[in-house]
Amino acid sequence: MAPLKSIAVLTAGGDAPGMNAAVRAVVRSAIALGLQAWGVRRAYEGLVGGEFLELGARDVGGIIQRGGTVLQTVRYPEFEQPQLQREAIAQLEARGVGALVAIGGDGTMRGAAALDRLGFPVVGIPASIDNDVYGTEISIGVDTALNTIVEAIDKLRDTAASHRRAFIVETMGRHCGHLALMSGMICGAEMTLIPEREVSAEEVADAVRGAYARGKTHAIIVVAEGARLAANALKETLDRMNTGFESRVTILGHIQRGGRPSAWDRLIAARFGVAAVERLHAGERGLMVGLRAPAIIATALQEVCGRKREPDLEIYRMARMLAK
Repeated sequence: MAPLKSIAVLTAGGDAPGMNAAVRAVVRSAIALGLQAWGVRRAYEGLVGGEFLELGARDVGGIIQRGGTVLQTVRYPEFEQPQLQREAIAQLEARGVGALVAIGGDGTMRGAAALDRLGFPVVGIPASIDNDVYGTEISIGVDTALNTIVEAIDKLRDTAASHRRAFIVETMGRHCGHLALMSGMICGAEMTLIPEREVSAEEVADAVRGAYARGKTHAIIVVAEGARLAANALKETLDRMNTGFESRVTILGHIQRGGRPSAWDRLIAARFGVAAVERLHAGERGLMVGLRAPAIIATALQEVCGRKREPDLEIYRMARMLAK
C-alpha cells in the first residue's frame, strides 16, 4: 500500500455547531503529519462535481468559533447510486487524495460506508444535533443546540409566569427525542413528549392541571417534532380540557442548528478531528470515531449505518419524577 500523502474533508447533511472546529482539526492535524489537506465544498454533491480547494493552516484560521460550515453542505440522496460513488472516488484519485474524512450524521455515514465498500479509505466524524448517530455517546453540535433550547425556554418561562400560561415548546428531533428529553429535564418541564414514548393528551393535561393545583404560575411542555402528539394539535386539545392555564405554542425551528459552538462542542470536534486523521495515517479505514467517555473510540461504518442511537430513558423516568 502506498503511503498516505493527502486527505480530503467534507461536511454533509444538516449543519451542526462545531463542524468548522472539526474541519480545522482535520486540516491542521493532517499538516502536522506532513499530509496535504483538501476541503470539499457542498458535501457529496460537491465531491462528485469536483468542488475541491486546497487548505493550509491559515485557511482554517478564525473558523473555530463560527457556527454552520464554511465548506457548506447539501443533502444529496442521489449519492446512493454506485455510478456517482465511483465518480466521487475518481475525483479524489485525480487529485492524489488518498483518504477522506466525512463529517455529519447518519446519511453522511451511509455515504462514507459506500465509498469504503468500493475500497476507498474513509473515516467518519459524527455531527448531528439530534444525537441519533450510533457509535458515540454524543455528536458534534448537540451541546450547543441544548444550550440554545434551554436559553429559549428560560426566557419563555418569564412570559409564561407573567401571564399564567402553559407554553408548549417544539424542539427538533423527528426520529430521536434526545434534545426534547434533555432540555425538558434541564428546564423542569411538566411533561416531555418524544418519538420513543407514547403519551396521551389526558396525561399531559393531568400534569398541567397538577402544576396549576400546586400553585405554579406557569407550565412548560417540551415536544420533539417527531412525537406522536404534535405541538399545535396538543394545544388545541389542552384548550378544550380546562387545565387552568391558557396555552401557547413556540416552535424553535432552525435556530437550534445555528450559533457559536459551545466550549464542549469545540473540544469534542478537535478530539474527533485529530483522531480521524491519526487513524487514517496509521492505515485504519472504514471507521467512525466517537466518544465513550472519557475515551475516543472507533466503530465500523458498516455497524453504524442503519442503526440509531437510543435516548437515555432513565432521564425520562427521572424527569417525570422531578416535575412536581
